[in-house]
Amino acid sequence: MIRTFKASNFRCLENVELELGPQFNLIYGSNGSGKTSLLEALAYLGRGKSFRGATTGNLIQHGQDSFVLFGQVEKEGIGHRIGVRNSRAGLEIRLDGENASGAAALAEVLPLQVIDPEVHSLVAGGPEQRRRFLDWVAFHVEHDHLQAWRRFRRVLKQRNAALRASSAPEAIKSWNREFIELSLALDASRRRALEVAIDGLREFGKALLGTELGFEYQQGWKKGMELAEVLETDLERDLQQGATQHGPQRADLKISYDERQARKLVSRGQQKLLASAMILAATETAQTALERPLVLLLDDPAAELDANSLERLMAAVAGLGCQVVATSLERGALALPSGAAVFHVEQGALVRCEQDAKAPKTP
Repeated sequence: MIRTFKASNFRCLENVELELGPQFNLIYGSNGSGKTSLLEALAYLGRGKSFRGATTGNLIQHGQDSFVLFGQVEKEGIGHRIGVRNSRAGLEIRLDGENASGAAALAEVLPLQVIDPEVHSLVAGGPEQRRRFLDWVAFHVEHDHLQAWRRFRRVLKQRNAALRASSAPEAIKSWNREFIELSLALDASRRRALEVAIDGLREFGKALLGTELGFEYQQGWKKGMELAEVLETDLERDLQQGATQHGPQRADLKISYDERQARKLVSRGQQKLLASAMILAATETAQTALERPLVLLLDDPAAELDANSLERLMAAVAGLGCQVVATSLERGALALPSGAAVFHVEQGALVRCEQDAKAPKTP
């Protein structure tokens, strides 16, 4: 949970400071006012990267050499201080006054999820995004997942380097034992994470779309075959491609909607609801495992949704019990729960507003 937040020289945010409410927070303003930049800065504090895919150079305010983010957060009733500074020289992270290394340190202290206008790509996009989704869940529910993932990525890189160098077959095969061991560990971790999350995925899918959803993990090599056999059989192809063609780096999560493949058949609005259901289920799963509320960032949730769909989404969000920070074009675009903190942003400047007593309430 984020208590206070400061951002300096981040996009259009020259010097912004806000104190967030523990439950629902609304930031509203016109297009280009800075509300999405503020949400992006909040996400950066917990991820060490932009959810919009922006490079460091594009995030630093024009004329400045770095941006700085700072947050006071609460984890299991204990306060922590997070600081992030990024420049062309690299990313610096400070936790409680000490240097920290890697975005995983941020994610452990400030786990968060984002639903933004591009969330539909979780359904419609390529397998990499669904792998990242599964790995995020596994990171929070599987104690050894991060270590296995890091070791696997290192061995994959080394095996691929040998393939690109057209090394002798025996030199390439020398990586197979460790590659297989870590592949199976990563595969098992993802499967267990999906098993933990599956009920939530189905329940949120039913609540938002009114239909049954199916989720099938595809391991990244031919079903029913041992990975060792696949690597042996396809060595020549790997050499031609200069990369390992089979393994958990090729895994996917197949999503079915009314017994059809979801990414091909649902509309963009339905894809947004489906992807949102997945994000909410992941958030709930992590909250249960960590036994504490997470932060959920909603960037213009009303976009591409009709009134009924938006109502279902916001009701599902309210039921999670996490800290929410949402943006909208207008103050009345979303039904606000009692006690919501409301902020207006204009040209990168933020003002806290008094909540209108007549504002609609969520059920």
